[in-house]
Amino acid sequence: MKKRPIDAETLLKAKQLGYSDKQLAEILGTTDAAIRDLRKTLNVLPVFKTVDTCAAEFEAETPYHFSTYAEENESRRSGRKKVIILGSGPNRIGQGIEFDYCCVHGVMAAREEGYEAIMVNCNPETVSTDYDTADKLYFEPLTFEDVMNVIEAEEPEGVIVSFGGQTPLRLAKSLEEAGVRLLGTSSEGIDIAEDRKRFGELLRHLKIPHPQFGTAYSVAEAVDVASYIGYPVLVRPSYVLGGRAMEICYNEESLRNYMQTAADISPDKPVLIDRFLEDAFEFDVDAVADGEDVVIGAIMEHIEEAGIHSGDSAAVIPPYMITEKCLNELREYTVMLAKSLNVVGLMNIQFAMKDDVVYVIEVNPRASRTVPFVSKSIGLPLAKIAAKIMLGKKLKDMDVTPVNGNFRHIAIKEAVFPFNRFTRVKVFLGPEMRSTGEVMGIDTNFGAAYAKSQAAAGNPLPTSGTVLFSVNDNDKNDATVDIARSFIELGFRILATEGTAKFFDRNGIANEKIYKVSEGRPNIVDSIKNGKIQFIINTPLGEEARYDEFAIGWAAIEHKVSFATTLSAASAAVKAIKSLQAGSLGVRPIQGFHKSV
Repeated sequence: MKKRPIDAETLLKAKQLGYSDKQLAEILGTTDAAIRDLRKTLNVLPVFKTVDTCAAEFEAETPYHFSTYAEENESRRSGRKKVIILGSGPNRIGQGIEFDYCCVHGVMAAREEGYEAIMVNCNPETVSTDYDTADKLYFEPLTFEDVMNVIEAEEPEGVIVSFGGQTPLRLAKSLEEAGVRLLGTSSEGIDIAEDRKRFGELLRHLKIPHPQFGTAYSVAEAVDVASYIGYPVLVRPSYVLGGRAMEICYNEESLRNYMQTAADISPDKPVLIDRFLEDAFEFDVDAVADGEDVVIGAIMEHIEEAGIHSGDSAAVIPPYMITEKCLNELREYTVMLAKSLNVVGLMNIQFAMKDDVVYVIEVNPRASRTVPFVSKSIGLPLAKIAAKIMLGKKLKDMDVTPVNGNFRHIAIKEAVFPFNRFTRVKVFLGPEMRSTGEVMGIDTNFGAAYAKSQAAAGNPLPTSGTVLFSVNDNDKNDATVDIARSFIELGFRILATEGTAKFFDRNGIANEKIYKVSEGRPNIVDSIKNGKIQFIINTPLGEEARYDEFAIGWAAIEHKVSFATTLSAASAAVKAIKSLQAGSLGVRPIQGFHKSV
Protein backbone atom coordinates (compact mmCIF):
# COMPACT_ATOMS: atom_id res chain seq x y z
CA MET A 1 0.00 0.00 0.00
CA LYS A 2 1.74 3.16 -1.21
CA LYS A 3 -0.25 5.71 0.74
CA ARG A 4 -2.49 5.44 3.74
CA PRO A 5 -6.14 5.74 2.75
CA ILE A 6 -7.24 6.00 6.37
CA ASP A 7 -5.68 7.38 9.57
CA ALA A 8 -5.16 5.51 12.84
CA GLU A 9 -8.08 7.13 14.66
CA THR A 10 -10.58 6.38 11.88
CA LEU A 11 -9.24 2.84 11.47
CA LEU A 12 -9.58 2.18 15.21
CA LYS A 13 -13.14 3.51 15.19
CA ALA A 14 -14.02 1.28 12.24
CA LYS A 15 -12.62 -1.79 14.01
CA GLN A 16 -14.48 -0.90 17.23
CA LEU A 17 -17.68 -0.72 15.18
CA GLY A 18 -17.04 -4.29 13.96
CA TYR A 19 -15.71 -3.79 10.43
CA SER A 20 -13.50 -6.69 9.37
CA ASP A 21 -10.30 -6.29 7.38
CA LYS A 22 -12.11 -7.82 4.41
CA GLN A 23 -14.93 -5.26 4.59
CA LEU A 24 -12.50 -2.37 4.92
CA ALA A 25 -10.49 -3.67 1.97
CA GLU A 26 -13.68 -3.76 -0.11
CA ILE A 27 -14.60 -0.20 0.93
CA LEU A 28 -11.10 1.19 0.32
CA GLY A 29 -10.41 -0.73 -2.87
CA THR A 30 -7.43 -2.68 -1.57
CA THR A 31 -6.62 -6.13 -0.13
CA ASP A 32 -7.11 -7.77 3.28
CA ALA A 33 -3.36 -8.18 3.61
CA ALA A 34 -2.80 -4.46 2.96
CA ILE A 35 -5.34 -3.52 5.66
CA ARG A 36 -3.69 -5.96 8.06
CA ASP A 37 -0.24 -4.48 7.40
CA LEU A 38 -1.63 -0.98 7.84
CA ARG A 39 -3.19 -1.87 11.19
CA LYS A 40 0.14 -3.20 12.41
CA THR A 41 1.96 -0.09 11.18
CA LEU A 42 -0.56 2.18 12.93
CA ASN A 43 -0.62 -0.08 16.00
CA VAL A 44 -4.37 -0.68 15.66
CA LEU A 45 -4.42 -4.15 17.20
CA PRO A 46 -7.01 -6.17 19.10
CA VAL A 47 -6.67 -7.12 22.75
CA PHE A 48 -8.25 -10.12 24.46
CA LYS A 49 -10.63 -9.83 27.36
CA THR A 50 -11.24 -12.65 29.84
CA VAL A 51 -14.56 -14.21 30.79
CA ASP A 52 -14.15 -15.15 34.44
CA THR A 53 -15.59 -18.66 34.74
CA CYS A 54 -15.59 -18.41 38.55
CA ALA A 55 -17.36 -15.02 38.78
CA ALA A 56 -14.45 -13.61 40.84
CA GLU A 57 -15.27 -15.97 43.72
CA PHE A 58 -11.77 -17.45 43.43
CA GLU A 59 -9.06 -17.48 40.78
CA ALA A 60 -10.18 -19.08 37.52
CA GLU A 61 -7.88 -21.78 36.18
CA THR A 62 -9.84 -22.30 32.97
CA PRO A 63 -10.69 -18.86 31.57
CA TYR A 64 -11.74 -18.10 28.06
CA HIS A 65 -11.18 -15.02 25.96
CA PHE A 66 -12.72 -12.85 23.27
CA SER A 67 -11.13 -10.10 21.18
CA THR A 68 -12.03 -6.44 21.17
CA TYR A 69 -10.41 -3.15 20.20
CA ALA A 70 -9.76 -1.69 23.64
CA GLU A 71 -6.64 -0.90 25.69
CA GLU A 72 -5.79 -3.61 28.24
CA ASN A 73 -4.95 -7.15 27.12
CA GLU A 74 -6.09 -9.67 29.77
CA SER A 75 -4.82 -12.85 28.06
CA ARG A 76 -1.44 -13.87 29.46
CA ARG A 77 0.81 -16.03 27.31
CA SER A 78 2.46 -18.88 29.20
CA GLY A 79 5.98 -20.19 28.63
CA ARG A 80 4.74 -23.69 27.72
CA LYS A 81 4.86 -25.17 24.19
CA LYS A 82 1.45 -24.72 22.61
CA VAL A 83 -0.85 -26.18 19.97
CA ILE A 84 -3.85 -24.34 18.54
CA ILE A 85 -6.82 -26.42 17.34
CA LEU A 86 -9.40 -24.76 15.10
CA GLY A 87 -12.97 -25.89 15.77
CA SER A 88 -15.91 -26.41 13.42
CA GLY A 89 -17.57 -23.02 13.78
CA PRO A 90 -21.33 -22.45 13.99
CA ASN A 91 -23.39 -25.63 14.12
CA ARG A 92 -25.72 -26.08 11.19
CA ILE A 93 -27.10 -28.81 8.96
CA GLY A 94 -24.17 -30.22 7.00
CA GLN A 95 -21.63 -29.42 9.73
CA GLY A 96 -22.02 -32.28 12.18
CA ILE A 97 -21.25 -32.20 15.88
CA GLU A 98 -19.03 -35.19 15.07
CA PHE A 99 -16.29 -32.74 14.11
CA ASP A 100 -16.37 -31.34 17.62
CA TYR A 101 -15.72 -34.87 18.92
CA CYS A 102 -12.50 -34.88 16.89
CA CYS A 103 -11.49 -31.45 18.23
CA VAL A 104 -11.99 -32.58 21.82
CA HIS A 105 -9.91 -35.72 21.22
CA GLY A 106 -7.26 -33.49 19.66
CA VAL A 107 -7.19 -31.38 22.83
CA MET A 108 -6.89 -34.52 24.97
CA ALA A 109 -4.03 -35.84 22.83
CA ALA A 110 -2.13 -32.54 22.93
CA ARG A 111 -2.38 -32.38 26.71
CA GLU A 112 -1.22 -35.99 27.02
CA GLU A 113 1.83 -35.11 24.92
CA GLY A 114 2.71 -32.19 27.20
CA TYR A 115 1.39 -29.31 25.10
CA GLU A 116 -0.82 -26.44 26.20
CA ALA A 117 -3.96 -27.07 24.16
CA ILE A 118 -5.60 -23.87 22.88
CA MET A 119 -9.04 -24.08 21.28
CA VAL A 120 -10.45 -21.52 18.84
CA ASN A 121 -14.16 -21.87 18.16
CA CYS A 122 -17.31 -19.74 18.17
CA ASN A 123 -20.08 -22.27 18.79
CA PRO A 124 -21.43 -22.02 22.34
CA GLU A 125 -23.19 -25.40 22.19
CA THR A 126 -20.19 -27.69 21.80
CA VAL A 127 -17.98 -29.64 24.18
CA SER A 128 -14.86 -28.02 22.71
CA THR A 129 -16.09 -24.66 24.00
CA ASP A 130 -16.79 -25.90 27.51
CA TYR A 131 -14.57 -23.75 29.69
CA ASP A 132 -12.78 -26.76 31.19
CA THR A 133 -12.06 -28.75 28.00
CA ALA A 134 -8.97 -26.96 26.67
CA ASP A 135 -6.19 -25.26 28.63
CA LYS A 136 -7.23 -22.03 26.97
CA LEU A 137 -10.25 -21.10 24.87
CA TYR A 138 -10.62 -18.26 22.40
CA PHE A 139 -14.22 -17.62 21.52
CA GLU A 140 -13.56 -16.21 18.04
CA PRO A 141 -14.96 -16.54 14.48
CA LEU A 142 -13.06 -18.89 12.20
CA THR A 143 -11.81 -16.26 9.77
CA PHE A 144 -8.23 -15.67 8.66
CA GLU A 145 -8.14 -12.31 10.45
CA ASP A 146 -9.42 -13.57 13.80
CA VAL A 147 -7.39 -16.79 13.77
CA MET A 148 -4.20 -14.87 12.93
CA ASN A 149 -4.86 -12.52 15.85
CA VAL A 150 -4.88 -15.51 18.22
CA ILE A 151 -1.82 -17.10 16.58
CA GLU A 152 0.18 -13.87 16.92
CA ALA A 153 -0.90 -13.52 20.55
CA GLU A 154 0.02 -17.12 21.50
CA GLU A 155 2.89 -18.04 19.13
CA PRO A 156 2.12 -21.80 19.05
CA GLU A 157 4.33 -24.63 17.81
CA GLY A 158 1.68 -25.30 15.19
CA VAL A 159 -2.00 -25.23 14.26
CA ILE A 160 -4.38 -28.15 13.55
CA VAL A 161 -6.95 -27.27 10.85
CA SER A 162 -8.14 -30.76 9.88
CA PHE A 163 -10.40 -31.63 12.83
CA GLY A 164 -13.17 -29.07 12.37
CA GLY A 165 -14.46 -30.07 8.95
CA GLN A 166 -14.52 -27.86 5.86
CA THR A 167 -14.72 -24.52 7.74
CA PRO A 168 -11.17 -24.41 9.19
CA LEU A 169 -9.77 -26.40 6.24
CA ARG A 170 -10.53 -23.44 3.96
CA LEU A 171 -8.04 -21.39 5.98
CA ALA A 172 -5.14 -23.83 5.42
CA LYS A 173 -3.59 -22.18 2.37
CA SER A 174 -3.84 -18.60 3.61
CA LEU A 175 -2.45 -19.56 7.02
CA GLU A 176 0.48 -21.41 5.48
CA GLU A 177 1.19 -18.45 3.16
CA ALA A 178 1.28 -16.24 6.27
CA GLY A 179 4.06 -18.39 7.69
CA VAL A 180 1.95 -20.45 10.10
CA ARG A 181 3.12 -24.04 10.65
CA LEU A 182 0.22 -26.40 9.92
CA LEU A 183 0.31 -29.70 11.78
CA GLY A 184 -0.76 -32.67 9.71
CA THR A 185 -1.39 -32.83 5.97
CA SER A 186 0.09 -29.86 4.12
CA SER A 187 -2.04 -27.33 2.23
CA GLU A 188 -0.58 -28.83 -0.98
CA GLY A 189 -2.07 -32.24 -0.20
CA ILE A 190 -5.37 -30.61 0.77
CA ASP A 191 -5.43 -28.56 -2.44
CA ILE A 192 -4.83 -31.60 -4.67
CA ALA A 193 -7.77 -33.38 -3.02
CA GLU A 194 -10.02 -30.28 -3.30
CA ASP A 195 -9.07 -29.25 -6.85
CA ARG A 196 -11.01 -31.50 -9.26
CA LYS A 197 -8.53 -31.03 -12.10
CA ARG A 198 -5.43 -31.84 -10.01
CA PHE A 199 -7.24 -34.71 -8.27
CA GLY A 200 -8.30 -36.17 -11.63
CA GLU A 201 -4.70 -36.05 -12.84
CA LEU A 202 -3.57 -37.88 -9.69
CA LEU A 203 -6.18 -40.63 -10.15
CA ARG A 204 -5.19 -41.09 -13.79
CA HIS A 205 -1.51 -41.28 -12.78
CA LEU A 206 -2.33 -43.94 -10.15
CA LYS A 207 -4.66 -45.75 -12.61
CA ILE A 208 -7.54 -45.62 -10.13
CA PRO A 209 -11.02 -45.66 -11.75
CA HIS A 210 -13.26 -42.63 -11.21
CA PRO A 211 -16.52 -41.35 -12.73
CA GLN A 212 -15.95 -38.86 -15.56
CA PHE A 213 -16.26 -35.25 -14.46
CA GLY A 214 -15.81 -31.66 -15.57
CA THR A 215 -16.19 -28.08 -14.41
CA ALA A 216 -18.32 -25.29 -15.86
CA TYR A 217 -18.49 -21.52 -15.50
CA SER A 218 -21.59 -21.00 -17.64
CA VAL A 219 -24.79 -22.70 -18.76
CA ALA A 220 -23.31 -23.47 -22.18
CA GLU A 221 -20.17 -25.03 -20.67
CA ALA A 222 -22.31 -27.14 -18.32
CA VAL A 223 -24.41 -28.45 -21.22
CA ASP A 224 -21.24 -29.31 -23.19
CA VAL A 225 -19.67 -31.14 -20.22
CA ALA A 226 -22.85 -33.11 -19.49
CA SER A 227 -23.27 -34.04 -23.16
CA TYR A 228 -19.71 -35.37 -23.19
CA ILE A 229 -19.83 -37.42 -19.98
CA GLY A 230 -23.49 -38.46 -20.33
CA TYR A 231 -26.65 -38.13 -18.20
CA PRO A 232 -27.56 -38.41 -15.37
CA VAL A 233 -25.05 -36.01 -13.85
CA LEU A 234 -24.42 -34.87 -10.28
CA VAL A 235 -23.97 -31.09 -10.16
CA ARG A 236 -22.83 -28.93 -7.25
CA PRO A 237 -21.05 -25.66 -6.54
CA SER A 238 -17.39 -26.04 -5.56
CA TYR A 239 -16.35 -25.80 -1.89
CA VAL A 240 -19.77 -26.53 -0.40
CA LEU A 241 -20.69 -27.99 2.95
CA GLY A 242 -22.97 -31.00 3.48
CA GLY A 243 -23.82 -31.33 -0.21
CA ARG A 244 -25.60 -27.96 -0.16
CA ALA A 245 -27.21 -27.09 -3.52
CA MET A 246 -26.20 -30.49 -4.91
CA GLU A 247 -28.59 -32.03 -7.42
CA ILE A 248 -28.93 -34.96 -9.81
CA CYS A 249 -29.92 -33.82 -13.32
CA TYR A 250 -31.39 -36.40 -15.65
CA ASN A 251 -31.61 -34.26 -18.80
CA GLU A 252 -30.46 -30.98 -20.38
CA GLU A 253 -33.59 -29.06 -19.32
CA SER A 254 -33.07 -29.76 -15.61
CA LEU A 255 -29.34 -28.95 -15.92
CA ARG A 256 -30.09 -25.58 -17.55
CA ASN A 257 -32.63 -24.82 -14.83
CA TYR A 258 -30.10 -25.69 -12.12
CA MET A 259 -27.39 -23.51 -13.64
CA GLN A 260 -29.74 -20.55 -13.99
CA THR A 261 -31.35 -20.71 -10.55
CA ALA A 262 -29.29 -22.66 -8.02
CA ALA A 263 -25.64 -22.08 -8.78
CA ASP A 264 -23.52 -19.23 -7.47
CA ILE A 265 -21.03 -19.16 -10.34
CA SER A 266 -17.92 -17.01 -10.33
CA PRO A 267 -14.40 -17.29 -11.80
CA ASP A 268 -13.12 -18.88 -8.58
CA LYS A 269 -16.23 -20.97 -7.92
CA PRO A 270 -17.02 -23.23 -10.88
CA VAL A 271 -19.85 -25.75 -10.86
CA LEU A 272 -18.63 -29.35 -10.57
CA ILE A 273 -20.29 -31.90 -12.86
CA ASP A 274 -19.81 -35.64 -12.25
CA ARG A 275 -21.21 -38.64 -14.06
CA PHE A 276 -23.78 -40.11 -11.66
CA LEU A 277 -23.44 -43.86 -11.17
CA GLU A 278 -27.01 -45.12 -10.88
CA ASP A 279 -27.68 -48.31 -8.90
CA ALA A 280 -24.15 -48.27 -7.46
CA PHE A 281 -23.18 -49.23 -3.92
CA GLU A 282 -21.34 -46.58 -1.91
CA PHE A 283 -18.58 -47.07 0.66
CA ASP A 284 -16.78 -44.81 3.11
CA VAL A 285 -13.28 -45.49 4.40
CA ASP A 286 -11.77 -43.76 7.43
CA ALA A 287 -8.01 -44.14 7.75
CA VAL A 288 -5.11 -42.61 9.64
CA ALA A 289 -1.63 -42.11 8.17
CA ASP A 290 1.72 -40.78 9.36
CA GLY A 291 3.36 -40.08 5.98
CA GLU A 292 4.83 -43.59 5.86
CA ASP A 293 2.31 -46.12 7.18
CA VAL A 294 -1.47 -46.22 6.74
CA VAL A 295 -3.99 -47.89 9.04
CA ILE A 296 -7.59 -48.31 7.86
CA GLY A 297 -10.00 -47.81 10.76
CA ALA A 298 -13.02 -49.28 8.98
CA ILE A 299 -14.70 -49.74 5.62
CA MET A 300 -18.37 -48.77 5.80
CA GLU A 301 -21.02 -49.80 3.29
CA HIS A 302 -23.98 -47.47 2.80
CA ILE A 303 -27.38 -49.13 3.00
CA GLU A 304 -28.89 -46.52 0.67
CA GLU A 305 -27.59 -46.64 -2.90
CA ALA A 306 -25.49 -43.96 -4.60
CA GLY A 307 -27.08 -40.52 -4.78
CA ILE A 308 -27.93 -40.24 -1.06
CA HIS A 309 -25.59 -37.92 0.85
CA SER A 310 -23.19 -39.94 3.00
CA GLY A 311 -24.29 -38.00 6.10
CA ASP A 312 -27.90 -39.12 5.51
CA SER A 313 -27.26 -42.74 4.60
CA ALA A 314 -27.19 -45.59 7.07
CA ALA A 315 -23.74 -47.20 7.12
CA VAL A 316 -22.66 -50.71 8.08
CA ILE A 317 -19.38 -51.97 9.55
CA PRO A 318 -18.16 -54.37 8.21
CA PRO A 319 -19.40 -54.22 4.56
CA TYR A 320 -22.02 -56.87 3.90
CA MET A 321 -22.48 -56.95 0.10
CA ILE A 322 -19.05 -56.83 -1.55
CA THR A 323 -16.66 -59.34 -3.12
CA GLU A 324 -13.23 -60.00 -1.63
CA LYS A 325 -11.68 -58.65 -4.86
CA CYS A 326 -13.44 -55.28 -4.50
CA LEU A 327 -12.68 -55.16 -0.77
CA ASN A 328 -8.98 -55.59 -1.48
CA GLU A 329 -9.15 -52.86 -4.13
CA LEU A 330 -10.73 -50.47 -1.58
CA ARG A 331 -7.82 -51.13 0.77
CA GLU A 332 -5.17 -50.79 -1.96
CA TYR A 333 -6.60 -47.51 -3.31
CA THR A 334 -6.82 -46.08 0.22
CA VAL A 335 -3.14 -46.75 0.91
CA MET A 336 -2.08 -45.44 -2.53
CA LEU A 337 -4.01 -42.18 -2.09
CA ALA A 338 -2.84 -41.61 1.49
CA LYS A 339 0.79 -41.95 0.42
CA SER A 340 0.39 -39.90 -2.77
CA LEU A 341 -1.24 -37.01 -0.88
CA ASN A 342 1.30 -37.42 1.95
CA VAL A 343 -1.53 -37.56 4.48
CA VAL A 344 -0.47 -36.98 8.08
CA GLY A 345 -3.47 -37.57 10.31
CA LEU A 346 -7.02 -38.52 9.33
CA MET A 347 -8.38 -39.20 5.86
CA ASN A 348 -11.81 -40.13 4.52
CA ILE A 349 -12.43 -41.61 1.06
CA GLN A 350 -15.80 -42.16 -0.61
CA PHE A 351 -16.02 -45.00 -3.11
CA ALA A 352 -18.72 -46.35 -5.41
CA MET A 353 -18.96 -49.92 -6.72
CA LYS A 354 -20.89 -50.73 -9.89
CA ASP A 355 -20.68 -53.89 -12.00
CA ASP A 356 -17.80 -55.15 -9.82
CA VAL A 357 -15.70 -52.03 -10.52
CA VAL A 358 -14.56 -49.79 -7.66
CA TYR A 359 -14.55 -46.03 -8.37
CA VAL A 360 -13.12 -43.24 -6.21
CA ILE A 361 -15.65 -40.44 -5.72
CA GLU A 362 -13.67 -38.06 -3.48
CA VAL A 363 -10.93 -37.87 -0.87
CA ASN A 364 -11.00 -35.65 2.22
CA PRO A 365 -7.61 -35.40 3.99
CA ARG A 366 -9.28 -34.37 7.24
CA ALA A 367 -11.57 -35.65 9.96
CA SER A 368 -14.93 -36.88 8.69
CA ARG A 369 -18.30 -37.09 10.36
CA THR A 370 -17.96 -40.89 10.56
CA VAL A 371 -14.84 -40.83 12.79
CA PRO A 372 -16.79 -41.11 16.10
CA PHE A 373 -18.91 -43.96 14.71
CA VAL A 374 -15.85 -45.86 13.47
CA SER A 375 -13.92 -45.24 16.69
CA LYS A 376 -16.78 -46.54 18.85
CA SER A 377 -17.29 -49.53 16.56
CA ILE A 378 -13.67 -50.74 16.56
CA GLY A 379 -12.53 -49.50 19.98
CA LEU A 380 -9.73 -47.28 18.64
CA PRO A 381 -9.77 -43.47 19.23
CA LEU A 382 -8.80 -42.50 15.67
CA ALA A 383 -8.89 -38.73 16.26
CA LYS A 384 -6.61 -38.97 19.29
CA ILE A 385 -4.20 -41.22 17.38
CA ALA A 386 -4.23 -38.77 14.45
CA ALA A 387 -3.50 -35.80 16.73
CA LYS A 388 -0.49 -37.57 18.24
CA ILE A 389 0.78 -38.31 14.73
CA MET A 390 0.49 -34.60 13.89
CA LEU A 391 2.58 -33.87 16.97
CA GLY A 392 5.38 -36.14 15.74
CA LYS A 393 4.55 -39.70 16.77
CA LYS A 394 4.43 -42.64 14.36
CA LEU A 395 1.84 -45.39 14.10
CA LYS A 396 4.56 -47.91 14.98
CA ASP A 397 5.38 -45.93 18.15
CA MET A 398 1.78 -46.34 19.33
CA ASP A 399 1.48 -49.98 18.22
CA VAL A 400 -1.61 -49.17 16.12
CA THR A 401 -2.45 -52.07 13.82
CA PRO A 402 -5.28 -52.53 11.28
CA VAL A 403 -8.48 -54.21 12.41
CA ASN A 404 -8.75 -55.75 8.89
CA GLY A 405 -12.40 -56.64 9.31
CA ASN A 406 -11.86 -59.14 12.13
CA PHE A 407 -15.33 -58.49 13.55
CA ARG A 408 -17.75 -60.72 15.34
CA HIS A 409 -20.30 -57.92 15.53
CA ILE A 410 -22.19 -55.56 13.22
CA ALA A 411 -22.32 -51.79 13.83
CA ILE A 412 -24.85 -49.63 11.98
CA LYS A 413 -24.93 -45.84 11.87
CA GLU A 414 -28.33 -44.27 11.21
CA ALA A 415 -29.10 -40.62 10.55
CA VAL A 416 -31.60 -38.59 12.57
CA PHE A 417 -33.74 -36.11 10.65
CA PRO A 418 -35.59 -32.96 11.80
CA PHE A 419 -38.59 -33.38 9.48
CA ASN A 420 -41.12 -33.14 12.31
CA ARG A 421 -39.68 -29.69 13.17
CA PHE A 422 -39.80 -28.26 9.65
CA THR A 423 -43.18 -28.48 7.98
CA ARG A 424 -43.52 -28.97 4.26
CA VAL A 425 -39.88 -29.74 3.47
CA LYS A 426 -38.98 -32.65 1.18
CA VAL A 427 -38.67 -35.85 3.23
CA PHE A 428 -37.14 -37.93 0.44
CA LEU A 429 -33.39 -38.28 0.60
CA GLY A 430 -31.00 -37.01 -2.05
CA PRO A 431 -27.49 -35.64 -2.52
CA GLU A 432 -28.10 -32.61 -0.28
CA MET A 433 -27.63 -33.44 3.42
CA ARG A 434 -30.71 -33.09 5.65
CA SER A 435 -29.83 -34.98 8.83
CA THR A 436 -29.04 -33.20 12.09
CA GLY A 437 -27.56 -36.09 14.05
CA GLU A 438 -26.87 -39.79 14.09
CA VAL A 439 -27.22 -42.87 16.27
CA MET A 440 -25.69 -46.32 16.33
CA GLY A 441 -26.99 -49.86 16.68
CA ILE A 442 -24.62 -52.71 17.46
CA ASP A 443 -25.21 -56.46 17.73
CA THR A 444 -23.89 -59.80 16.54
CA ASN A 445 -26.22 -59.98 13.51
CA PHE A 446 -27.35 -57.46 10.91
CA GLY A 447 -31.08 -57.56 11.61
CA ALA A 448 -30.74 -56.92 15.34
CA ALA A 449 -28.21 -54.10 14.80
CA TYR A 450 -30.47 -52.42 12.23
CA ALA A 451 -33.52 -52.75 14.49
CA LYS A 452 -31.59 -51.07 17.32
CA SER A 453 -30.43 -48.26 15.04
CA GLN A 454 -34.01 -47.56 13.92
CA ALA A 455 -35.33 -47.54 17.48
CA ALA A 456 -32.55 -45.15 18.53
CA ALA A 457 -33.36 -42.84 15.59
CA GLY A 458 -37.01 -42.67 16.63
CA ASN A 459 -38.26 -44.96 13.85
CA PRO A 460 -39.22 -48.19 15.67
CA LEU A 461 -40.16 -50.97 13.26
CA PRO A 462 -43.48 -52.85 13.55
CA THR A 463 -43.64 -56.60 14.14
CA SER A 464 -47.12 -57.03 12.63
CA GLY A 465 -49.77 -55.17 10.64
CA THR A 466 -49.96 -53.73 7.13
CA VAL A 467 -47.23 -52.57 4.74
CA LEU A 468 -47.93 -50.03 2.00
CA PHE A 469 -45.96 -50.38 -1.26
CA SER A 470 -45.79 -47.52 -3.78
CA VAL A 471 -42.69 -47.95 -5.94
CA ASN A 472 -41.58 -46.23 -9.13
CA ASP A 473 -41.31 -48.07 -12.44
CA ASN A 474 -37.53 -48.55 -12.11
CA ASP A 475 -38.11 -50.40 -8.82
CA LYS A 476 -40.69 -52.81 -10.20
CA ASN A 477 -38.19 -55.66 -10.21
CA ASP A 478 -37.26 -58.94 -8.51
CA ALA A 479 -35.92 -57.13 -5.42
CA THR A 480 -39.33 -55.57 -4.72
CA VAL A 481 -41.03 -58.95 -5.22
CA ASP A 482 -38.63 -60.59 -2.75
CA ILE A 483 -39.24 -57.85 -0.16
CA ALA A 484 -43.02 -58.19 -0.51
CA ARG A 485 -42.85 -61.98 -0.20
CA SER A 486 -40.70 -61.62 2.92
CA PHE A 487 -43.26 -59.33 4.54
CA ILE A 488 -46.05 -61.82 3.76
CA GLU A 489 -43.97 -64.63 5.28
CA LEU A 490 -43.58 -62.48 8.40
CA GLY A 491 -47.39 -62.23 8.63
CA PHE A 492 -47.93 -58.75 7.18
CA ARG A 493 -50.77 -57.69 4.89
CA ILE A 494 -49.80 -55.81 1.68
CA LEU A 495 -51.44 -52.64 0.34
CA ALA A 496 -50.31 -51.21 -3.00
CA THR A 497 -51.05 -48.25 -5.24
CA GLU A 498 -52.48 -49.00 -8.69
CA GLY A 499 -49.25 -49.44 -10.71
CA THR A 500 -47.53 -51.40 -7.95
CA ALA A 501 -50.66 -53.52 -7.40
CA LYS A 502 -50.71 -54.55 -11.08
CA PHE A 503 -47.01 -55.42 -10.88
CA PHE A 504 -47.66 -57.55 -7.77
CA ASP A 505 -50.61 -59.28 -9.45
CA ARG A 506 -48.37 -60.29 -12.38
CA ASN A 507 -45.87 -61.76 -9.94
CA GLY A 508 -48.33 -63.63 -7.72
CA ILE A 509 -48.06 -61.31 -4.67
CA ALA A 510 -51.32 -61.14 -2.71
CA ASN A 511 -52.23 -57.48 -2.21
CA GLU A 512 -55.06 -54.99 -1.89
CA LYS A 513 -55.22 -51.85 -3.99
CA ILE A 514 -55.40 -48.45 -2.27
CA TYR A 515 -56.10 -44.99 -3.71
CA LYS A 516 -53.46 -42.30 -3.90
CA VAL A 517 -54.46 -38.95 -2.43
CA SER A 518 -55.46 -37.57 -5.83
CA GLU A 519 -57.53 -40.64 -6.80
CA GLY A 520 -60.36 -40.69 -4.27
CA ARG A 521 -61.30 -41.75 -0.71
CA PRO A 522 -60.45 -43.61 1.44
CA ASN A 523 -56.85 -43.07 0.34
CA ILE A 524 -53.35 -43.65 1.71
CA VAL A 525 -53.41 -40.60 4.02
CA ASP A 526 -56.82 -41.62 5.41
CA SER A 527 -55.48 -45.11 6.19
CA ILE A 528 -52.35 -43.70 7.86
CA LYS A 529 -54.45 -41.37 10.02
CA ASN A 530 -56.75 -44.24 10.99
CA GLY A 531 -53.83 -46.45 12.09
CA LYS A 532 -54.35 -48.99 9.31
CA ILE A 533 -50.79 -48.79 7.94
CA GLN A 534 -47.77 -49.74 10.08
CA PHE A 535 -44.92 -49.42 7.56
CA ILE A 536 -44.48 -47.63 4.23
CA ILE A 537 -42.21 -48.38 1.27
CA ASN A 538 -42.46 -45.40 -1.09
CA THR A 539 -39.71 -44.87 -3.66
CA PRO A 540 -40.13 -41.58 -5.57
CA LEU A 541 -38.87 -41.14 -9.14
CA GLY A 542 -37.15 -38.16 -10.67
CA GLU A 543 -35.93 -34.91 -9.22
CA GLU A 544 -39.02 -33.46 -7.55
CA ALA A 545 -41.39 -35.18 -5.13
CA ARG A 546 -44.95 -35.04 -6.38
CA TYR A 547 -47.99 -34.00 -4.40
CA ASP A 548 -48.88 -37.56 -3.38
CA GLU A 549 -45.38 -38.24 -2.12
CA PHE A 550 -45.43 -35.09 -0.01
CA ALA A 551 -48.78 -36.07 1.45
CA ILE A 552 -47.68 -39.64 2.23
CA GLY A 553 -44.40 -38.52 3.79
CA TRP A 554 -45.99 -35.90 5.98
CA ALA A 555 -48.85 -38.12 7.12
CA ALA A 556 -46.28 -40.77 8.10
CA ILE A 557 -44.21 -38.26 10.11
CA GLU A 558 -47.24 -36.77 11.81
CA HIS A 559 -48.59 -40.17 12.86
CA LYS A 560 -45.18 -41.73 13.62
CA VAL A 561 -45.32 -44.42 10.94
CA SER A 562 -41.86 -45.62 9.88
CA PHE A 563 -41.10 -45.57 6.17
CA ALA A 564 -38.39 -46.48 3.67
CA THR A 565 -37.69 -44.47 0.51
CA THR A 566 -35.21 -46.92 -1.05
CA LEU A 567 -35.40 -50.67 -1.69
CA SER A 568 -32.14 -51.24 0.16
CA ALA A 569 -33.59 -49.66 3.30
CA ALA A 570 -36.75 -51.74 2.88
CA SER A 571 -34.66 -54.92 2.59
CA ALA A 572 -32.76 -54.00 5.76
CA ALA A 573 -36.07 -53.41 7.55
CA VAL A 574 -37.24 -56.94 6.64
CA LYS A 575 -34.16 -58.45 8.32
CA ALA A 576 -34.65 -56.23 11.37
CA ILE A 577 -38.32 -57.17 11.76
CA LYS A 578 -37.38 -60.85 11.52
CA SER A 579 -34.95 -60.34 14.45
CA LEU A 580 -37.59 -58.43 16.41
CA GLN A 581 -40.13 -61.23 15.91
CA ALA A 582 -37.54 -63.75 17.08
CA GLY A 583 -37.02 -61.67 20.24
CA SER A 584 -33.26 -61.75 19.76
CA LEU A 585 -32.43 -58.19 20.84
CA GLY A 586 -30.21 -57.87 23.89
CA VAL A 587 -28.21 -55.24 25.74
CA ARG A 588 -24.45 -55.47 26.13
CA PRO A 589 -21.72 -52.93 27.00
CA ILE A 590 -19.86 -51.64 23.97
CA GLN A 591 -16.56 -52.75 25.55
CA GLY A 592 -17.82 -56.32 25.31
CA PHE A 593 -18.06 -55.96 21.53
CA HIS A 594 -14.58 -54.42 21.34
CA LYS A 595 -13.11 -57.55 22.93
CA SER A 596 -14.44 -59.57 19.99
CA VAL A 597 -12.46 -57.53 17.43
